[in-house]
Amino acid sequence: MLRTIIEATHLDQFGWLDLLDILLLAVIIYYLLLLIRGTRAVQMLVGVLIMAAAFWASGLGSASHLRTVHRVLGSFLFYVPFAIIVIFQDTIRRALAGLARNPFRLLHPPLSDSMILEIARSAGTLAELRHGALIVLTRGQGLREQVETGTLLDAVLSYDLLVSLFAPHTPLHDGAVIVSDGRIKAAACFLPLSSGEGLERELGTRHRAAMGITEETDALAIVVSEETGTISMCDDSHMLRGLETASLANILRERLSPGRAGKTLTAAQAPRAASPSDGGAAGAA
Repeated sequence: MLRTIIEATHLDQFGWLDLLDILLLAVIIYYLLLLIRGTRAVQMLVGVLIMAAAFWASGLGSASHLRTVHRVLGSFLFYVPFAIIVIFQDTIRRALAGLARNPFRLLHPPLSDSMILEIARSAGTLAELRHGALIVLTRGQGLREQVETGTLLDAVLSYDLLVSLFAPHTPLHDGAVIVSDGRIKAAACFLPLSSGEGLERELGTRHRAAMGITEETDALAIVVSEETGTISMCDDSHMLRGLETASLANILRERLSPGRAGKTLTAAQAPRAASPSDGGAAGAA
């Protein structure tokens, strides 16, 4: 009987070409998911899936009488592929160009310990110089939309470059520097400002932007106050203040390790922890 089932389902003809076919399809799907990660395309994909589920449900059993709903949803779904091509034509073009340059670059390498030290040292120097700074470190979720608002660099991460970017009266000192894949992707980037009701007026724009990006994504944000020279770090809508080079480096090592994204900062991780409402010492950015 088992042999009859195998012959009927053609399982006996399943060979290495079929495995290769499945593997290639999995790679393509994985690359497409990486392509839309960190963009609004994810929300659009969820909306399309909800519409598809409603279309399928409206044609089943007792719901089959919902012919009008079924027909309207079917009409919408018919035009979805064309809408995706029009809305995301720039993203698709850049993705194809990037695939041609490096088709096997699918994984995002984490920051090495030397890179973490470079970031911590630059923050310490900027604090001593009283140069305002905002450095955003990506984790699982990409920040492609924010990167595109600034000046693209795609430069090697280094202490000298970070300090130079935030020097006063330079073209790129105002805005955020975004670090991803171990490289400085862009500078002078615009970030969403936090709309939290607990934020004090004394909290500067840089601090509000740092809180805003951590409210919407899983990124880490390092802020140097221009007024007080205080180093702060935001993660998951929480802020640690009064950091120094060594403590910042230790926290970055912990927060950037696998499986740590999204966990709340604790007071034991730094000299002083602060909530968004404690904005007096943060200073205006």
